[in-house]
Amino acid sequence: MKHKDHYDDDYIFRFSQKILSVMPDFDRDHFCHALIGRLDDKELFARFDCIVDAMQESMTGDYSRNIRAFFHMLGPELARPEGMFQFGWWLWPVGRYVERYGNEDWSLSLSFLKELTKRFTGEFAVRPLLQEHPKEVMDELIEWTFDENVHVRRLASEGVRIRLPWSPKLFAALNEFERYMNILTNLKDDPEKFVQKSVGNNLNDLYKEAPEKADFIIAQWEKTGQSKAQDWIIKHGRRNQK
Repeated sequence: MKHKDHYDDDYIFRFSQKILSVMPDFDRDHFCHALIGRLDDKELFARFDCIVDAMQESMTGDYSRNIRAFFHMLGPELARPEGMFQFGWWLWPVGRYVERYGNEDWSLSLSFLKELTKRFTGEFAVRPLLQEHPKEVMDELIEWTFDENVHVRRLASEGVRIRLPWSPKLFAALNEFERYMNILTNLKDDPEKFVQKSVGNNLNDLYKEAPEKADFIIAQWEKTGQSKAQDWIIKHGRRNQK
């Protein structure tokens, strides 16, 4: 099954029930009428945007109130590093809602994404927050690098990638380089391959935009010793270098 095929009429009906369960004034009838039978010819992100448009029309106009309600809709955390697309895919439109409107209350949005990412990725939704509030958001992501939850640590890295797939380029890594370097450095010895891969991909992205900065980060790491995790991350980051 393609990703887009998850978001069909049956999904819309079930998703509307979930929203209504945490938001009694949600206009479920309008939401379903706007979407059922209207998504089959749409690609993945077009479906998300149709769903978010209908959410916006069917909920209160108070973004912060809506997000506070969504905290109660998330369900159980993922038990393992993998599995977000297997078990959490139904939450993608919620992340898309935050991606589009999150700067209306960026601090609350960031707190929500910390919980969302324990069930489904928040890597796309955090980027507009980084675009508008790079210093404040990256300071929080630095704190996340010490979190016990692997998904939170991974988002601290994945969200700041310059070339995240399916997302416009983001240059917070270059504009706030010291903070960016702190994030990667705090994670360079992470025991989880899920996090290591993200840090390596960060370096790989950086090599394509500012290779001297990638070399600088690695040179600083090598001054403080080596680890298997660090060695793997560096190799992964340099995989396209000749």
